[in-house]
Amino acid sequence: MTVFHFFNCAILTFGPHAVYYSATPLSEYDTLGTSIKTAVVYLATALVKLICLATFLKVSESDSFDPYQEFLKALIGFIDVAGLYFALTQLTHRNISQNHKFQAVGLGWAFADSVLHRLAPLWVGARGLEFTWDYILQGLEANANLVLSISLAALGSLMWLRKNKPKTLIPIIYLCAVIVATMPSTTSYLRRGLGWHFPKVVGFELFTSLVMAFISWQLFSACQRPSV
Repeated sequence: MTVFHFFNCAILTFGPHAVYYSATPLSEYDTLGTSIKTAVVYLATALVKLICLATFLKVSESDSFDPYQEFLKALIGFIDVAGLYFALTQLTHRNISQNHKFQAVGLGWAFADSVLHRLAPLWVGARGLEFTWDYILQGLEANANLVLSISLAALGSLMWLRKNKPKTLIPIIYLCAVIVATMPSTTSYLRRGLGWHFPKVVGFELFTSLVMAFISWQLFSACQRPSV
């Protein structure tokens, strides 16, 4: 039963990444190499963030919300944006379109995040004797993170690769990118500042990810229309 629960949670956590790759044109254009290189960039970015967090943040004895500490975390979190910028603009990609490029980058970014932050807790916790919903919720959270990562990659693609985008959309694109990039700080405030329980936070992440995906898709479609 414990092994069955572990595999269920693992499939829920990592399965959508494989489904997304195989069910979209990414598999037809062989973009796996792009996703793998992006995952390596993510690991390097995570190492830089870890060093910055250990250098600039103090260890808190309580789990209460500290605005100053959370502000520093939010600033350090923008290292992810720098990593995505590098993955989108500096990595050598195969001859693929901008549409497929940002999807491959977002997919690799989200998969590396899930492996780094959720594989070990799943292996240790989901195989325990006592059933808990926490790891199912972590799987749902990984799905939300997949959608948010692809949305942020799409917004980054518009910011850094799309030159002829409508000027009226530029502030909206940057605002949406800031909202997605600061989601970890937002969820931290909901948990520590407002005392939300984990299921409620995951529900918020799922809802927000769908909203941001819809907005990102609309912005990307608008920027692809020929200007009159």
